[in-house]
Amino acid sequence: MENQEYAMFIDGAKHPVSETFSVYNPATGEIVGEAPQASAADLETAVAAAKAAFPAWAATPDADRAAACLAIADKVDEHAEELARLITMEQGKPLGGVGSRFEAGGIAAWARYTSSIAAGEQTLAEGDGGNVAVHRKPIGVVGSITPWNWPALIATWHILPAIRTGNTVVVKPSPYTPLSTLLLVELMNQVLPAGVVNVVTGDDKAANLGALMSAHKDVRKIIFTGSTATGSKIAATAAPMMKRLTLELGGNDAGIVLPDVDPAAIAEGLFWAGFINMGQTCAAMKRLYVHEDVYDAVCDALVSYAANIPMGNGLDEGSVMGPIANRMQYDKVKALADAGAKEGRVLLGGGEHDGLFFPLTIIADLDNGNPLVDEEQFGPVLPIIKYSDVEDAIAKANALETGLGGSVWSSDTEAAKAVAQRLECGTVWINQHGMIRPDAPFGGTKMSGIGVEFGQEGLHAYTDIQTMIS
Repeated sequence: MENQEYAMFIDGAKHPVSETFSVYNPATGEIVGEAPQASAADLETAVAAAKAAFPAWAATPDADRAAACLAIADKVDEHAEELARLITMEQGKPLGGVGSRFEAGGIAAWARYTSSIAAGEQTLAEGDGGNVAVHRKPIGVVGSITPWNWPALIATWHILPAIRTGNTVVVKPSPYTPLSTLLLVELMNQVLPAGVVNVVTGDDKAANLGALMSAHKDVRKIIFTGSTATGSKIAATAAPMMKRLTLELGGNDAGIVLPDVDPAAIAEGLFWAGFINMGQTCAAMKRLYVHEDVYDAVCDALVSYAANIPMGNGLDEGSVMGPIANRMQYDKVKALADAGAKEGRVLLGGGEHDGLFFPLTIIADLDNGNPLVDEEQFGPVLPIIKYSDVEDAIAKANALETGLGGSVWSSDTEAAKAVAQRLECGTVWINQHGMIRPDAPFGGTKMSGIGVEFGQEGLHAYTDIQTMIS
């Protein structure tokens, strides 16, 4: 698989291009493969193919679209190990644990769940007073722009509900991790009609495909997962055409530990809350507020757990953590870790490592105002803040402009829920963090996004409402 040339799929077939760009393994620096360098003309071809396929796909019976989702799940299962290894090589995460095999399994699971729900028709009133029905109609061509942290799984989150509701798709993956999405779309095209799902790829030297897609008159909806800054640009570009938008943007999730916890019992959960996928997850816990009564014990328990986590090349079955996915992100993480170390107490890690491997780092005795607390690090560095009054912890958790997720940790579930309801975030967890589900709506408040994904509400986001009164 290494150094292979990968192809874009447009209108159900491989789409030839004259140029490619290299994709690198962050663990080794070696070239994994060559991805197609799409032009503006290639994007036009992809959008035209999706537009042409839309009428027939929108008219396809709901049961047939559900069956297509199941067929995609089966096809991914057949190629799960190939897909997982490709994800590991281009993104860095380990094959095992909550890594690439988990991601490949998640793709199939999400596809199967998506097959089980439908947008449907809703009757609001009927009888002598008149009949009112709400119909959910597909929007048209959906433009999907995906990030590099969970490349194939997030592409699935974008594509599956779109096609389930009768839309067609053009997906543009991150230039850091395009190969797994190219493979995924190739597998989808083995079971879908031509033009229903198309993919274009390009690096920073290519045409700005994301901006062109956002501005394209025939793309009726944009779904984007990534930074707030980029999401704001997409929204501004899409506004003149009143495109439908789903934007899952940056998070800086807070966890609050109440004084009644057993530190040893929650250490493992806290670790994975903050360090899943090397912290490169939108809904990972990015800052931790701990009550002074248990502060030292929680810090000790968390450090004790984290110190024994092996890090290495993701293709090594013994690795539990891998590298940061790219140099740009490594430099950002290091800068924020250095800022935290200047004011806080480094309990674990810090400094640099070989290549893009950054040591798991925990820094205590920080507070709001430090860049490591206020900015989303998106890496394996966790700041810990001591508090004495839960009102202060809630206020500090809510002080930032982001509001994706949050969590409360306590032995008293009802007490935790009371605190959780006051957090300004789209999803809040009790004694866990970041455990998203295909049946639970997921989205951000404040600057963390517009709209929701997953579940019935997420499916509805790919439809326009038509109210019929008779």
